Amino acid sequence: MDVKIEPSWAARLSGEFEKSYFADLTDFVKKEYQAGAVYPAPKNIFRAFDLCPFDKVKVVILGQDPYHGTGQANGLAFAVNDGQALPPSLQNIFKETESDLGKPLMHRSGDLSRWAEQGVLLLNATLTVRAHSAGSHQEKGWESFTDAVIKALSEEREHLVFMLWGNYAKAKGAHIDRTKHLVLESPHPSPFSATSGFFGSRPFSKANEYLVSHSETPIDWL
Repeated sequence: MDVKIEPSWAARLSGEFEKSYFADLTDFVKKEYQAGAVYPAPKNIFRAFDLCPFDKVKVVILGQDPYHGTGQANGLAFAVNDGQALPPSLQNIFKETESDLGKPLMHRSGDLSRWAEQGVLLLNATLTVRAHSAGSHQEKGWESFTDAVIKALSEEREHLVFMLWGNYAKAKGAHIDRTKHLVLESPHPSPFSATSGFFGSRPFSKANEYLVSHSETPIDWL
């Protein structure tokens, strides 16, 4: 199957594209786009991979679904298109960034491509969603695909940082070799759980300390 995805990822995931579940997933997603509004735009389904090639990944931040509101989702987990109001979870992520690093954000855009281009893979477990219908594309095959992404990174790379926020993300952590990588777990940054341990978890400074300790350039989160 011809899937338009960044070449280094295509090399690792080509086996997934040949599996029956991916053919079924592709048929489902095509029909959904034909039937009505689906997010993100088709060109942005694999944007997280396009901006962050396999060998450039340093940090993985795992989300669940793309945003399902009009014009929000842009293919990067937790991010929104420029000009969109910041969703509550992203507001809380920015609050923790500033608190953790002790400095104000220099960039207020919710796009987050500045993180992706430095090696932060902003990966949603499900890469598409029907408009105004949270979870509508779950259990259609995307989870198997993103499991394969996590397994490939865990097995072929070393000294990556995985940020798992919330129970859904923590469950995906079963595919990570914790003897090779740093796994940072906390509650989800949504308003329902951020005060239960996301605030004060300091994932950004911990990630950078780990990267520096393994001779990697830290991420400029600000």
